[in-house]
Amino acid sequence: MSDQEQSGRTRLALVTGASRGLGAALAEGLAARGYHVLAVARTVGGLEELDDRIRAAGGSATLAPMDVAEAPAMQQLAEAISGRWGGLDLWAHCAVHAAPLSPAPHIDGKDWSKSLLVNVEVMRGLIVLLEPLLRAKGGTAMFFDDPKAGEKFFGAYGASKAAQIALARSWQAETVKTGPRVVIARPAPMPTAVRARFFPGEDRAALATCTSEAERILAEL
Repeated sequence: MSDQEQSGRTRLALVTGASRGLGAALAEGLAARGYHVLAVARTVGGLEELDDRIRAAGGSATLAPMDVAEAPAMQQLAEAISGRWGGLDLWAHCAVHAAPLSPAPHIDGKDWSKSLLVNVEVMRGLIVLLEPLLRAKGGTAMFFDDPKAGEKFFGAYGASKAAQIALARSWQAETVKTGPRVVIARPAPMPTAVRARFFPGEDRAALATCTSEAERILAEL
């Protein structure tokens, strides 16, 4: 542990879903702003590439190759944050499950269950674990809206994402006076892997880059 960590001056940012897309761009942007980034994702290769970019730019990161849907792993993560850093300055939740597009009567049961697990239950569990860590440092939790609810063929993704943001809005309203601060951002369409599944023939050159959207969102903080 560094002297900076021991003195409690380290600003710690947890990014769940950090290996690619907006999560990776936010992790790089936070590292550039002096945060030590705790990057969580299942994709080890993506995390290692992220770490290389952060270190090349002079930042620092700790990689946590974990599945956010594994509750014991998230419990272990929260305990590690508490033991090493004493709290959390920022949590950016970018992990999401994008179920295949499907008419409502044909939504696959496994896709539906996984959408609710990853997009709703995982976030609820993380709020329980991370809320005291965020309060310990007067921290901020960030969520990212993608308003697909009610659009045709987006039943599983749209419904679960809407439920996620509804939970975030409730927590936001509850913590206005007590903290932690809860921010809900709405990124512009970006050329992510998730979006490519939904719009495979789209002109990706016309979309905002993940880096530019991450910079805009962080600047608004």
